[in-house]
Amino acid sequence: MLLVGFASAIFLFSPAQSSLAQRDNPHSRGNRENISPELQNSVNAKLDETVSILIQLNDQPSGKLRALLNRNGVHLKGDFESLGSMALDLPASVVAELAALDEVSFIDNDNDTQVLGHVTTTTGAEQMRTQSGTSAKLDGTGIGIAILDSGLYVGHKAFNDYSKKSRIVYSQDFTGEKRVDDVYGHGTFVAAAAAGNGDAWSNKYTGIAPNAKIINLRVLNSSGTGKVSYVLAALDWIYANRNNTTYNIKVVNMSLGTPALTSYRNDPLCQAVRKLVDAGIVVVAAAGNDGKDQSGAKVYGHIHSPGNEPSAITVGAVNGFGTDSRADDKVATYSSRGPTRSYWTDAYGLKHYDNVIKPDLVAIGNKLIFAESSNSSASPAANRLVGLYPQLDASLYPTSNMKQMYLNGSSVAAPVAAGAAALLLQANPKLTPSLVKMILMYTAQPLSGFNAFEQGAGSLNIEGAIRLAKLVRQDLTTNTSVGAPLLTSATLPPPQSTIAGYTFTWSQGIVVNHATARGVALISKYQKPYNLGALLNDGFLDKFLTVSTDGIMVSDGIMVSDGIMVSDGTMLGNGYYFFPNALLLADGIMVSDGIMVSDGIMVSDGIMVSDGIMVSDATMQATAALLYGDDTTCMLK
Repeated sequence: MLLVGFASAIFLFSPAQSSLAQRDNPHSRGNRENISPELQNSVNAKLDETVSILIQLNDQPSGKLRALLNRNGVHLKGDFESLGSMALDLPASVVAELAALDEVSFIDNDNDTQVLGHVTTTTGAEQMRTQSGTSAKLDGTGIGIAILDSGLYVGHKAFNDYSKKSRIVYSQDFTGEKRVDDVYGHGTFVAAAAAGNGDAWSNKYTGIAPNAKIINLRVLNSSGTGKVSYVLAALDWIYANRNNTTYNIKVVNMSLGTPALTSYRNDPLCQAVRKLVDAGIVVVAAAGNDGKDQSGAKVYGHIHSPGNEPSAITVGAVNGFGTDSRADDKVATYSSRGPTRSYWTDAYGLKHYDNVIKPDLVAIGNKLIFAESSNSSASPAANRLVGLYPQLDASLYPTSNMKQMYLNGSSVAAPVAAGAAALLLQANPKLTPSLVKMILMYTAQPLSGFNAFEQGAGSLNIEGAIRLAKLVRQDLTTNTSVGAPLLTSATLPPPQSTIAGYTFTWSQGIVVNHATARGVALISKYQKPYNLGALLNDGFLDKFLTVSTDGIMVSDGIMVSDGIMVSDGTMLGNGYYFFPNALLLADGIMVSDGIMVSDGIMVSDGIMVSDGIMVSDATMQATAALLYGDDTTCMLK
């Protein structure tokens, strides 16, 4: 008997994605391959096994494609209407036939996803809530935060409002397990970091936006894993409900990821994130926990998808050493470093790497304490993480709906930034996702001794971000002229913050795709990249080995770096030279110092930047970071 392998596929098309592909990817169908090398290898090697694939379309399905979908053996599993996508099973032998259709722009794996995985004082959130001139308490009221994770323990007191009613306004499972609780134990913690109410614990374990609405979208199963197609289904639901005022989803948190192999220009997960951002929703993604190998050596180039998407706010982790003061803060050793090494392959088989500078910023994320999923009536009994690692339980309260636990990682840092985004949007509802991202980076604290591949613009500073957000004009439109005043006051805010007795200077800059940029014009003047549907890197041109402003979308007064610096703890771009921008743009070209950008980039300290393919111990290393973090002082009980 002839056995035919089967594959799982997702078809994607929407007018917004079609225009996006034209804007971001100048490479036409004729000069690049539209099957990812990893998928092609999988199909060749596993004809008798199930292979999961994602297929993007650049046009409406043709008659040939519709006929193929009606064949015996092709089974429709899901229809993601808002994203113009479908999930189905089909014989693996059909992949090459699909790739030959004109409307099929790219085919990739449907990869597995997994978790990556005193806060209000050290971030400045508590200080911001008591600022003079605040007419209403900034606590996320009215803003919806969608948590894409392993579900929630809905009975936990951290999710109550001030009148002890639940703030979880919607729950849905996308894994097929038909449950929305948190058997694994990750989602409950993440949601509490973003929006946990600490009233029951005298505000000791308060999340950043403790009165925000919570939307529970379960995309990770009871083992803490999932599929990209689950995440796409949840993002599709968000897009379809983006105008629902009951949910008012303005922020999405994704403390999960998959290895970023496919260029963000083609990756369906990145494309879906871009569509939400273009619609006005801030998307926050964890950078990953793969910043070091098993020997403890630094590893560069392991940013996860969708953290490699330029429009996402990608967040790495800070070790705060258990203190409120930020004077001792450092980037956590395990936090994933850039640049992104996702790529596309041309018709000649040459790889073209994205090399985007990521993360965008970092936030507190080591040995934190937040809500524990511990519903004893769950079946199987929650929580799997604590069951396997009892030391994660903080041993604080015997009552299940009050228990707390420890976790670490960029998956913990991301919801801290997501909560901050909710506060900014409460303070100024007219902010676009690009403005939110700019403000968070501009006001961040550069950590001395770390470069932009490690910390982006610096460490999250909610006090400064809220102060700046309140000053941004609320009458800006797409017709506002470049260079017009951005703020309501001609007096710029002082670019320093004092939190827990420690004063630091803001970065006063932003990270764009292949460079950093700084200057007061970023906040004193309106820039076209702040528009809805635009990216911060729009208006910054990648020329031969250099990045410069275009003089059209952005005003004068913005300085673009010519390299990545190791920060001296002051403004972004100050410090000593680490890495030239030229290598991010060279794409395999031999530059003057003899360094070849190819499957890896050798930098001056002898560290090899990987090609984005995860080594065998990567999952183990990332899990260790989630469970144990950096072995230093933890958050006080």
